[in-house]
Amino acid sequence: MSKAIKYNSNYPSIDNLRTKAKKRIPAFAFEYLDGGCNEDTNLRKNTREIRDVELIPQYLTKHSGSSMKTTLFGHEYDAPFGISPVGLQGLMWPNAPEILAKAAFEHNIPFCLSTVTTSSIERIAEITEGKSWFQLYHPAENSMRDDIIKRAAAAEMPVLVILSDVPTFGYRPRDIRNGLAMPPKMTFKNMVEVVKHPNWALRTLYHGQPSFKTLTPYTPKGLSMSQLGKFMDVTFSGRLNEEKIKPISDMWKGKLVLKGVANEMDAEKAVKLGLDGIIVSNHGGRQLDAGESTIKPLVRIAEKYGDQIKVMMDSGIRSGPDIACSMASGAAFTFLGRAFMYGVAALGNQGGDHTISILKTQLQQVMEQICCETTGEFPTFLKK
Repeated sequence: MSKAIKYNSNYPSIDNLRTKAKKRIPAFAFEYLDGGCNEDTNLRKNTREIRDVELIPQYLTKHSGSSMKTTLFGHEYDAPFGISPVGLQGLMWPNAPEILAKAAFEHNIPFCLSTVTTSSIERIAEITEGKSWFQLYHPAENSMRDDIIKRAAAAEMPVLVILSDVPTFGYRPRDIRNGLAMPPKMTFKNMVEVVKHPNWALRTLYHGQPSFKTLTPYTPKGLSMSQLGKFMDVTFSGRLNEEKIKPISDMWKGKLVLKGVANEMDAEKAVKLGLDGIIVSNHGGRQLDAGESTIKPLVRIAEKYGDQIKVMMDSGIRSGPDIACSMASGAAFTFLGRAFMYGVAALGNQGGDHTISILKTQLQQVMEQICCETTGEFPTFLKK
């Protein structure tokens, strides 16, 4: 049974949640969540260019109702959007991945766990009864790669997402200034921020210092912050190629998705490798300021390869109308990251449920308004 839609009317938009989140968590946590790379050019362009897309309503057409239900990889979800993998979630709000996984499960939408977030494969699988997805940062050592994949398979996760768009870590001025690490460097400025946000501090104390829980079995004990940073640098090999993907494909028996596709060449390689899906993404504008927004390559990729592979999208989506415009542009499914983190940072345990309810309500309204009965019909309402 689908969970009833109910949200806090004091925060009826994602922008409202962002404003509340900024007040509720330390600046170093908010700036990590909110920022892009370099000058934030691509971060801003992502959303702006989605909103350049226009839909054409049909007011005199017979309409028997609209349904957001969308089948993806053999599972019928209640809406055509899911929760993107986000690193360091517990830094931004204590217990955030568990809160969001629970909300996603109850609303029957996918939650994707990042390798470098603050909850483990096993814990999230328990909360979602094995229905969550897992995103793999490619380890440098094959033994670690294989063990992580085996854990995701043992947890019965249906979809493995391979991340391709972090061959290098983005240049993020705010994080550099804030000395962001795990745990964050306690400069005088950061300590003042913690004191100014006692609710965040007390909840962090209650849940414990955030750490990379999925990676705990592979992390030497007692590492200092600088040692942990060096460990992460040597542990992961972000640059993917076809030779690295093939053994993963041979090993993984579920659905396999490549995330971070930003051009037709990589999409074609994914098709030739026999992958089940791609997520057109630029990592939320956090990696390459000089690149395209996500919506532009989505249009080209979906037109050329949409009948050969499942084409999905994230980066820049902040509302129900954004979801509708992305799907009208060719996305079969969409994912949002920051929107959900704003919700949890703003409203704690209620944040996931609230954010999903906003997006469902907004998207349903758009569908009814334009006379779109199923999510697969969205492209027919696109203004060319």
